[in-house]
Amino acid sequence: MVGILKKFPGVLANDHINLDLHPSEVHGLLGENGAGKTTLMNILFGLYRPDEGHIIVEGQEVLLRSPADAIARGIGMVHQHFRLVRPFTVTENIILGLNEGGALLDLRSAAAKVADVSQKYGLKVDPQARIQELSVGEQQRVEILNSLFRGAKVLILDEPTAVLTPQEADELAAALREMAKQGKTIVFISHKLDEVFKVTDRLTVVRSGKVVFESLTNETDKKQVAREMIGSDIARLKIGETSTIMAVAGAASLSEQREHPPTRTDQPTQAPEVLRVQDLHVRDDRGLPAVKGMGFSVHAGEIVGIAGVDGNGQREMVEAITGLRPIESGQVKVRDEDATRWSSAEYIKHNVAYITDDRQNEGLILNFNLARNAILKRFAHPPFSRHGLLDTHAIDRFADTLTETFNIKAFGVHSSVGTLSGGNQQKLILARELSTNPPLIIANKPTHGLDIGAAASIYQILADERERGVAILLISADLDELLALSNRILVMYEGRMMGELPKGQADPEQIGMLMAGTPL
Repeated sequence: MVGILKKFPGVLANDHINLDLHPSEVHGLLGENGAGKTTLMNILFGLYRPDEGHIIVEGQEVLLRSPADAIARGIGMVHQHFRLVRPFTVTENIILGLNEGGALLDLRSAAAKVADVSQKYGLKVDPQARIQELSVGEQQRVEILNSLFRGAKVLILDEPTAVLTPQEADELAAALREMAKQGKTIVFISHKLDEVFKVTDRLTVVRSGKVVFESLTNETDKKQVAREMIGSDIARLKIGETSTIMAVAGAASLSEQREHPPTRTDQPTQAPEVLRVQDLHVRDDRGLPAVKGMGFSVHAGEIVGIAGVDGNGQREMVEAITGLRPIESGQVKVRDEDATRWSSAEYIKHNVAYITDDRQNEGLILNFNLARNAILKRFAHPPFSRHGLLDTHAIDRFADTLTETFNIKAFGVHSSVGTLSGGNQQKLILARELSTNPPLIIANKPTHGLDIGAAASIYQILADERERGVAILLISADLDELLALSNRILVMYEGRMMGELPKGQADPEQIGMLMAGTPL
């Protein structure tokens, strides 16, 4: 890619970027949300046309008018936000557009091939399941399988290991290394610096639409890369052993140079119980048991983490304890009140904050502006509504305050939320949910798909809320995230609790074994 320039209204996304991709290598592409790396890859995949510059594939300049052109040139992409047909099955999505089986479509044979690829790369998913029945993590696995199934020469992967156990991530890393040995080119986009340094041969950092750093992976280090990504000197900060802990440390420089509050490792004995879940049973969209007897509690001033590979009942459990899915049996209590039959509106009424894992489809209305999204839960109440009419001045003042307090980067509060980067969209959700000082936060993958700087901001916010005495239930597939923030970690497998580990007794290998269904 030579001299790639791409402009959007008010935004210079790519500023004359040069990017060389070599055969037989895994190339790491890093940068904060909004840095321009996704736009650059969308150009390579034919989704956008560059305003200037050109693309050369195997020595020949090419014009990529569409993804079909890119695929024909051997370029595949797994997007951060999915491109799937929800009513279709996994198999139907993967073979969509392919001449699989000739004139007669053999779905059984195609499903068998999908299952083979799924098993080969350790990406567990039911080939017959419909996309609308799958969790966000399972949908991401389908996207990964889609590209692997097509065998692209150049494969762009955006956060491919976000929902895998450490063992599965290792298996995928081995598969990528093998693909590189066979002459393929992998563009590996990730915010987990540990895996970037483990998997990649070279890396490129993009910031504010420009390439600011390039290096062979074995000639740099995590500290240097993190500094280049966020554009500030973090040398004085306490850099942890993992990329996520690094992000937590980095939050200090992103939040008025405050020191990160220490993670509590003891269970506060006098703290009141804010959330209790007892013998919870919940069914999935197909009517099958998804949660099978889960039970736990969360106290004020602690973060309880839920670990597990997506598709093991986490989504159904979260929806059940936020009023979005009926509970078959069991009990949920919030501050000693029976919440088993509460609707989502009643959870809002009781001031429970919910951070969804699907910010674009569930957390925000993308066509609304920032100000309207900021009051989605409170639009009918003063000071935002008087006598049935919205007070636009009060709404704008409130949105301005949230934007400044949470450092949300936008072109004013009347900007469409769909134009914000993923990190700024997530910060807007947090700002809205925390604006009422909730006693309980249910956070489902709050940093999914975010860069190190945006993740650092989220971690700092959650840590501050814990220090304020808020009870936090944190669901995540990122073990580094759970180990960095949680006081206790619970592991789910096939809808059941596999074990509970205090922070001081937990390590990725143990948790990974439990996530895979292997008792300790």
